[in-house]
Amino acid sequence: MIINSLLVLMGLGFTAATILAVASRILHVKEDPRIAQVEEVLPGVNCGGCGYAGCNGAANAVVDGKSGANVCVIGGIDTAKAVGAVMGLEVLDMETELAFRDCTGGERAEELFNYEGANNCRAQALLYDGAKTCPEGCLGLGTCVAVCPFDAIHMGPEDLPVVDPLACRACRKCVEACPRGVLSIVSMSAKLLHLEETSDCLAPCQQKCPANINIPRYIEAANKGDYASAVNIIRERNPLLLVCGRVCPRPCETVCRRTHVDEAVGINMIKRFVADWEMKNNLRLPIPCAKDTGHRVAIIGGGPSGLSCAYYLRRLGHSPTIIEAMPELGGQLRYGIPEYRLPKKDLAWEIQGILDLGVEVRTEQKMGANLTVNDLEEEGFEAFFMGIGAWASGTLRIDGEDAQEVLSGTEFLTAVGLGQTPAVGPKVIVVGGGNTAIDASRTCVRLGCDVTMLYRRTRNEMPANSEEIEAAEDEGVKFVFLAAPTKVIIDDQGKATHLECIKMELGEADDSGRRRPVPVEGSETRYPVDTVISAIGQKPQLSCFYTDGEEQCNLDFTRWRTIDAQPKTLQTSIPNVFAGGDAVSGPDLVISAVGAGRVAARSIHYLLTTGEIPLSDNLLREPIPYTLFKDVDGCKNKERSKMPLLCSEKDRTSTFKEVEGCLCEEELRYETSRCLRCGLTCYDRDIQLDKVFTSRVGEKVE
Repeated sequence: MIINSLLVLMGLGFTAATILAVASRILHVKEDPRIAQVEEVLPGVNCGGCGYAGCNGAANAVVDGKSGANVCVIGGIDTAKAVGAVMGLEVLDMETELAFRDCTGGERAEELFNYEGANNCRAQALLYDGAKTCPEGCLGLGTCVAVCPFDAIHMGPEDLPVVDPLACRACRKCVEACPRGVLSIVSMSAKLLHLEETSDCLAPCQQKCPANINIPRYIEAANKGDYASAVNIIRERNPLLLVCGRVCPRPCETVCRRTHVDEAVGINMIKRFVADWEMKNNLRLPIPCAKDTGHRVAIIGGGPSGLSCAYYLRRLGHSPTIIEAMPELGGQLRYGIPEYRLPKKDLAWEIQGILDLGVEVRTEQKMGANLTVNDLEEEGFEAFFMGIGAWASGTLRIDGEDAQEVLSGTEFLTAVGLGQTPAVGPKVIVVGGGNTAIDASRTCVRLGCDVTMLYRRTRNEMPANSEEIEAAEDEGVKFVFLAAPTKVIIDDQGKATHLECIKMELGEADDSGRRRPVPVEGSETRYPVDTVISAIGQKPQLSCFYTDGEEQCNLDFTRWRTIDAQPKTLQTSIPNVFAGGDAVSGPDLVISAVGAGRVAARSIHYLLTTGEIPLSDNLLREPIPYTLFKDVDGCKNKERSKMPLLCSEKDRTSTFKEVEGCLCEEELRYETSRCLRCGLTCYDRDIQLDKVFTSRVGEKVE
């Protein structure tokens, strides 16, 4: 019986073995040997930071084409190259990536309701999209901390996640866990390429700034004495901080929340301080650039938009060449803004810092006369940026304006910028009310002239900066308002002797929102004059796009005779030609041209590297309404600092010495302390108020 049982078992075993042997022949799956090879070069810690089930799962993903050679988040470039060697892939050096927290709210953010549910951000977000009034802010429950496999995040004292850059491996676990999108993975290039979105943590000042500089961050760094970080933060959006620290009219300050308490923070004073700190110490802080791409880009025009575009293209790894018609770079910065506002040596120092990155320059080469876009394409340039500025002056359209004594504002200031002494008489009338008219007037004062400014509207309608108008008045410039020129009176020898003007009165508002000036019949008056300077507007000089009367490239122009470019990308009617600055917008701010240069550089970068220019659906175009509230409570009054003057009285009006100075370090600390470190809705309070719940539009909840 036992023997029979054994025989049966042996028979069953033999049969099963035979079946398995046959099955193995039929169903055999051979494992790709590269899986074991890839797994062998991985660290083997099975951390799961890559998103796969250990190193074996990661190896399978690489071989299956579901992940790349950089699958391992802790191995670094050496591991990636080892994986690439197994897979036959070339692995290039990668930029360092880190998790970045955008929100600055934390415990300062007001709440909609008292949340007592699960201690998890994703759970709270399911209840009315979270308890914070700010629709984009951090919920503060630390879910990102819990999911990080490398202990690279902890909750700081302000109830905000703090990333340890040494421990972070950019594994994206925290990004995936955050329901508000507060965390992201960024690199140097990603920061430069990012266009601000309505979901970003943007203070009103940053929204209003044409370059979208992160103003609260650089002021906070300056307040801590970390001037190098402040400079680097500014340079993420503006490479001309020395320039803008002197000439920017500060649109950011017009929406500063502090204006609803006392006066705006001296944002530009602070920028001026940290920019001067770098220059006066001749530090030349290192500016990192991405690995060379080999792409060549021609920048036509070396003004603020062209310099900005070249700067960002170089930092992104491309090879820009600036082609400039004038003897030196700078555009209107050099040839339009007088020395007493922007010393040429300071401008030269800043420009040299951009060129030192590896930007090539060709001066005294004018498009149309010396070369064309086709010529440059034959040289190997793949894309073009037109930053030609607005150098053509508007005309008075009156009899006698062809007289030798009638100059344009740009012509006059350019001559001074070139070191020449324009032939101006002792009595000068400047026609216009903008910054060019003010600059021309104050320059004539320094040349010993008796200067009168003639403007067809009132002082309140003058487009020039109010501080510049006051400075001109302090220096002795006289103003005649509600008057417009009708004729230049010329004597028998063809010399201008008087300017005939007619009184104006303000009628209905025009397209600019200002009331339209209307002539008063029979009110003509004649003013004695030796020189008339016309500064009534500027426009791009488009002759550079024509050769012998024929258009050399098929660019589209607007009815205002500016270059027609897409507002979000600055791409023109020719796909590889971009344009920005005054050539597109007409006469505008320096900081607007700087911002346009970065936008164009971003578009060129994506066109050259991917063939497409990506755009988010929620790009910031206008200030976000819910952030512009006026009820700023809990703040004590702090008087605004005043910029010191470097010269006064005769020394000021008889020389071209720089007029405005810089804050001292003690004044800087005080002025930075006035900043409320605003986010979308949160800000610092001096007085802690009783806790109240508010709605997302800032109204108190009963």
